[in-house]
Amino acid sequence: MFKSIYISRGFFVVLAICTILILLGFYVSFLMYIGQFALIALLAVTFLDGFILFGIKNPVKVGRRVPTRMNLGDDHDIFIDIENATIQSFFITIYDETPIEMQSRNLKFTFALGPKKSQKRSYSFTPKRRGIYEWGDIHVFVRSFLFLIKRRIVIPQECKVDVYPSVRQMKKYEFQIFNQQTQVRGIKKIRRLGHNNEFEQIKNYVQGDDPRTINWKATSRSNELMVNQYQAQRSQMVYSIVDKSRSMGHEFRGLTLLDYAINSTLVFSNIALRKGDKVGVISFADKIGSQLSANAGGRQLQRILDLLYAQRTHFLEPNYTLLYQTLRRAIPSRSLLMLYTNFETELSMRRALPMLRRINKKHLLVVVFFENTTIQELTFQKPTTIRDVYVSTVAEDVVNIKRRIAIELNRHGIQTVLTKPEELNIDTLNKYLELKSKGMI
Repeated sequence: MFKSIYISRGFFVVLAICTILILLGFYVSFLMYIGQFALIALLAVTFLDGFILFGIKNPVKVGRRVPTRMNLGDDHDIFIDIENATIQSFFITIYDETPIEMQSRNLKFTFALGPKKSQKRSYSFTPKRRGIYEWGDIHVFVRSFLFLIKRRIVIPQECKVDVYPSVRQMKKYEFQIFNQQTQVRGIKKIRRLGHNNEFEQIKNYVQGDDPRTINWKATSRSNELMVNQYQAQRSQMVYSIVDKSRSMGHEFRGLTLLDYAINSTLVFSNIALRKGDKVGVISFADKIGSQLSANAGGRQLQRILDLLYAQRTHFLEPNYTLLYQTLRRAIPSRSLLMLYTNFETELSMRRALPMLRRINKKHLLVVVFFENTTIQELTFQKPTTIRDVYVSTVAEDVVNIKRRIAIELNRHGIQTVLTKPEELNIDTLNKYLELKSKGMI
């Protein structure tokens, strides 16, 4: 019990006044009596305050609501519910033991809580890495209207939450792809070249649809333009190949490039599965990591999610020779390979180029790599000093290196996606839809 008692600042202020009055009483006698009376009154009121705070075993009920599973890089609201179980009003201060990764030592909520009332407080948390996050207990400090002492109540609320690749982003882009509003949200509406003979459905006309597919009978019945939709070729082999080497350890807005690639792999895999393709995943660095054979089963997406959850950056150079040998053995038939990697220099690209060309001969290879947006921003700053001119010139040269890498890969017949990290999902999906519409897979 005594460990739960905290003397407030108000108690010490009143005690200091009593002490001063008693000291002055040696010179002015009546102040001695006032000081002694005030001291006795202070002790009596303090005991009364303690009775109010400790008279009921559990004066407040507190609970924390945390999602059972979180998405990497997405905002999540954490709610704290508190209820006053007494007929007294209290002043409440709440401290929550948040995960170490949150680095929030000053998170607290202070408010008044009326009798038999309840309130809710919340804060936002954005996980920046995959894995397990741990919350501890909730510490509640309760004060009465007397403001002399505080009672600390520790509410056991320890919990662990797994952070997975972003399922929220996956569902968001799934909705955009299969919704009528795709173009305004960044997903390009690409007209399929040629026609497949297999009829799929009649749907509303949207911008980009082939006018030749308008179904006039359905249009007259519904008073809206309706078009016939035909199925693209299905059950193609599609693999996401994720580079886990040190070049993918660079951070952008708190997430590593590997995390962006993992989120994109989940989004892309879900869309490819919905399109009827068979999807698999391979990760590699200096050694081959996890492998999941392409499949279109109902549980394939969950297998991909579990595989991506366990990936970690390896701070070594990628082994493209080993990757080529693994692909030749593990993927015998022609497939679409989305390779998520990063080239910072033309030299690193040229080291990988011979193996990439070999892979591209047997499969349709798409190399996805990242623009350095931090350096790119320096090229738009207006220089004011000689140093700024040097920085801007070097930054522009670094930006041009990325573009030259993309041009060199294209010259050898390798498809490329050079993208900003925050636009990775949209750009990879647009590339997939483009290749799908051209019948290249």
